[in-house]
Amino acid sequence: MSASVSKGPQARKAPVAPIIKQSMPYVVCIGAFLVAWQILSFILGESRLPGPINVVAQTWDPYISQPFFDDGGTSKGLGWQILISLQRVAVGYSLSAIVGITAGGILGMNRFIGKGFDPVIQVLRTVPPLAWFPISLMVFQDANTSAVFVIFITAIWPIIINTAVGIREIPQDYTNVARVLRLRKGAYIRDIVIPATVPYVFTGLRIAVGLAWLAIVAAEMLKADGGIGYFIWDAYNAGGDSSSSQIVLAIIYVGIVGLLLDRLVAFAGRKLSKGAA
Repeated sequence: MSASVSKGPQARKAPVAPIIKQSMPYVVCIGAFLVAWQILSFILGESRLPGPINVVAQTWDPYISQPFFDDGGTSKGLGWQILISLQRVAVGYSLSAIVGITAGGILGMNRFIGKGFDPVIQVLRTVPPLAWFPISLMVFQDANTSAVFVIFITAIWPIIINTAVGIREIPQDYTNVARVLRLRKGAYIRDIVIPATVPYVFTGLRIAVGLAWLAIVAAEMLKADGGIGYFIWDAYNAGGDSSSSQIVLAIIYVGIVGLLLDRLVAFAGRKLSKGAA
């Protein structure tokens, strides 16, 4: 009886040790990064590079404590600014996914077209996102539409390339079986092409979502009404005492949201890959 009583607390404490062990690398490394950042701030000066303590102190009210405040116009909390940017990314990224997967499928299944368009794709995919912005402004005459187009044209290339590569990497045995079974084109695409290319497609989608998020922040800095990129550039132009802290906080938000977007696409890819297998 006494033995069973003595094992009770140990059994309850046992799960805690693995949690602490798993979290220690994050605590130590992130803590070391924050300390190094604070020391660098002391060396360079808080006006040039605010440390983590300064950033929290100078942006707590309202940017941290009230992320969804709205004073009208573009004077909004970082929560609203992130949502404005995410709306633009959602439209541009969705369009790039639809067009990119379709175009990649055509290029992958038709060797002639794939070979012919490859030089065009290789040239256009190396163009920096902001180089498209002046052209889009001339064409669309609207900053919001232009920002969406920049996202679209930036994100589409890895989707096209990875989709086409995925189709070309389908084992020849699969194609031979399809011919023996005399599968129709629709059945071949549904039963063989799509399951085999899902991992490649989501690799492209994962790369594309990161590029889309980078592109929207840069595009909003140039010309936009609201959005996290606009917030960063507006804080820089304001030149106030807390401007540098606001910029650093916004950069942290940008990084966290980018990480979450990447993990979301990766999670969806794993789920769909299992379902297609």
